[in-house]
Amino acid sequence: MSSPSKRRIETDVIKLLMSDYEVNLVNDSMQEFYVRFYGPAETPFAGGVWKIHVELPDQYPFKSPSIGFMNKIFHPNIDELSGSVCLDVINQTWSPMFDMINIFEVFLPQLLRYPNPNDPLNGEAAALLMRHPKEYDAKVKEYVQRFATKEAADAAFDKDDEDGEDEEMSDIGSISDDEAMES
Repeated sequence: MSSPSKRRIETDVIKLLMSDYEVNLVNDSMQEFYVRFYGPAETPFAGGVWKIHVELPDQYPFKSPSIGFMNKIFHPNIDELSGSVCLDVINQTWSPMFDMINIFEVFLPQLLRYPNPNDPLNGEAAALLMRHPKEYDAKVKEYVQRFATKEAADAAFDKDDEDGEDEEMSDIGSISDDEAMES
């Protein structure tokens, strides 16, 4: 009765559940869950903790998963408002040979280590990285301290009300306004 896609989803999610990653299933569904992700060592993201939302399509592994950061991160290839990730291996070159462990052990750490400012979702982060790399690193670290603490990730795990999103948007607006003044 279970399809090959369903079996593969179960296999991959069980592997992830048995790994060292903290995984929270949404409504006991293996197709939607959250994973606690830590910034890679020796990067400006080190010490950061993010809640990553994962949705697996019915066609998984032949269709790539949807991945998004729930708490804020300053990175050229991650949309600051939606948390969407621009990563070729997930969006264009996904292969059924990849699994969930690859995403959290290889793809996301590589994305944070080696941002691609030439294909940005966050133009401000891309421009800062290209023009002032030290300022980019400082801003990443500031975001880690403000938005990627264990407490912020826990709050993102607990947050279901929509009021929080409005606060984030106005908060982001004020950050951008402040930077415009400094430039």
